[in-house]
Formats: sequence, structure tokens, C-alpha cells
Amino acid sequence: MILTVTLNTALDITYRVGSLRPHASHRVSEVTERPGGKGVNVARVLAALGHETTVTGFTGGATGRVVQELLAAVPGMADALVPVSGATRRTIAVVDEQTGDTTQLNEPGPVITPTEWSAFQEAYEHLLPSASAVALCGSLPPGVPVGAYAGLVRTARTTGIPVLLDTSGEALRRGVAARPDIIKPNADELAELTGSHEPLRATQDARRRGAGAVVASLGPQGLLAVTRDGRWRATPPTSVRGNPTGAGDSAVAGLLSGLVEHLTWPDRLIRAVALSAATVAAPVAGEFDRGVYEELLGRVAVTGEASAA
Repeated sequence: MILTVTLNTALDITYRVGSLRPHASHRVSEVTERPGGKGVNVARVLAALGHETTVTGFTGGATGRVVQELLAAVPGMADALVPVSGATRRTIAVVDEQTGDTTQLNEPGPVITPTEWSAFQEAYEHLLPSASAVALCGSLPPGVPVGAYAGLVRTARTTGIPVLLDTSGEALRRGVAARPDIIKPNADELAELTGSHEPLRATQDARRRGAGAVVASLGPQGLLAVTRDGRWRATPPTSVRGNPTGAGDSAVAGLLSGLVEHLTWPDRLIRAVALSAATVAAPVAGEFDRGVYEELLGRVAVTGEASAA
């Protein structure tokens, strides 16, 4: 079982409009709802790849109940969300069908009390022994300590379970110091962490700060990985237009599934890049187009070198 942690779960709502215009009324041609938040997106992709997953984090209010109802309908995903008194947030993606561009609106999430945070930590420790890997993903809701991910990384490492961290800002800075096995920042998050906008230098610096491996997401340019085993660049054969929401989460799913399947780093990166691009091509945020994914698997280019033995 792969455990994904989404402290700021969401109900992802996607609106499709013919053309998005400021200061205008719009007729929505299609509405879709999905359980969301970064770790939930990761779990959905893992389940589609055939991996048993468990989702934990927080859920509350009427929106939280909808999220849990939708989770129950996804094969291969188990719900271990912890109830809270506040309401689960919503995220709104508005897709402009004329241009293919997406506008994203993200609510902040419920305020988590100290008692609720303690309840989550107990649930997390209970779930860990059954996990083959852990993904800690996304923003922190109000009330959760800024060092929360650092503590969760240390707890996972104490039990010997590999952990991937995908967050930003101070939560990432503190989390890296706890020595996660993998971090997956995007270019902006990497620059904020290290102060460098040069991808290779910034990725190497991030690894020196404590991460076992750093896989930087460079958008349409693919992934750059610096690991104990070597460094590699994986690039898609072509730029894919569409909705990028969830593309980074699909890359995380590719990395985690490759980890538990004991794939080489180049093969993990190929899978991650293909999944990420296939997610951009999908009509709904947080899902991937399987045909695009399978077609890209043989076309992702990987360059780099393994470390000397």
C-alpha cells in the first residue's frame, strides 16, 4: 500500500466555458467534480496504474462529505481521512475552450485545531506500518504547524519507510532538513528554496540541504533529477496543450510507483514525464489520458549519467 497525505484536501470543480472574458457573464458548458488536493490526485493516478493506495488528511463539512463519497467510487483507493469541525475547501478550474488555457481559484482550507492535529498524527502513525512508501503533498491548512511535514518525514524515516515530499515555501525548507528520500519542487519552488534560478545548480543545492534525491519539475521541459545514483534530464518529445492542473501530482505518482517497483531512475523519470504530459492532455484536472501516456512512454528522452561506483 502507498500512503498519500493531503493535509489540505479539496473538492476540485472544473467549469468549461467557450471563451473566458473578464467582467462578463459566462455560460458553463460542462461541470465536473473530483476529490482533490495534491496527495489525492497522486493516489488517483497510482490507483489507475494498479497500485493499492490509502488517502489520509483532513475532511469536514458538506464539501468534505462529497469528497468522501467521490473517493468511495474510485477502485483501489482507501479513505483514511480524519474528520475536523471546519469545512473542506473547494478549488475552481475554469477552462477556456477557445484557447485551452485554465484559470485556477483555490480556497485556503479549514482552520485545524491542536486537538485535530494530534488526532491526525495518531492516525498517520497507525497507517505507516502498512505502507510501502509515503507521499506528503500540498499546502498546509491554517492552524497546522509550519514544521508539520518535517515531523511527518522524521516519523516515516524512523519506521524505515521511504518518503517523498512535495510542498513549497517554509514548509519545504523545514521539511528538507528532516531528510526526505525525494523532494519534487517545481522551478519556482526550487528557486525560492535555494535562491538560484539555474536548474542544475539549484537542484544540487537542494540535495545538499538534506534530500536524498531532488526531482525538479521544469514544466514543458520535463524533469531534472539529482540523486545518489546519478543525475538525469527527462524531456517529453513535444509540448502538450491543455489543463496543467495535477500534472506535477501525476509526476509524483510516476516517481512513487517506480520506487516501489524498483525501477531504475531513468525508467522512473520516463514514467513520470509521460504521466505528467498525459495529465495536461486530459479534459479533467487530476486525471491522465491513458492513450497519450502509453504513446509517450517510448518517446521520452533521458540524458545523464550514473554516479561512479
